[in-house]
Amino acid sequence: MTTGERESSIKRFLRRIAASDAELEAESLQRESAESGCTPARSCGRGQLVTVTGRLRTVVYTPRTNLPTLEADLFDGTDVVTLVWLGRRHIAGIEPGRMLTVRGRVAVRDDRKVIYNPYYELETPR
Repeated sequence: MTTGERESSIKRFLRRIAASDAELEAESLQRESAESGCTPARSCGRGQLVTVTGRLRTVVYTPRTNLPTLEADLFDGTDVVTLVWLGRRHIAGIEPGRMLTVRGRVAVRDDRKVIYNPYYELETPR
């Protein structure tokens, strides 16, 4: 092991000790997203057709008078994309903490990235 490799491994070790759980999870999600070839959420723009993979942070049923919606926040380690299923109250497997890969066109609502009625694939639980 060269001096540069030794310093690099020491820096990584110290980084892991000093980093919070949230930072370590974000790094792990970014790595998984890059390995799967998906678009990072921070790079998604309005009107773009994207594939994003990440972990569901929240899932909320929003009863509306004319159209109920199921909304979920997908975090990939770089940013959050809100997934909205119109007319749905519940979808089996869509729950906080679940890994998910989604495809759809990005819209922007209230300065948030949103994908309406995305095509989704549930990842196997670990």
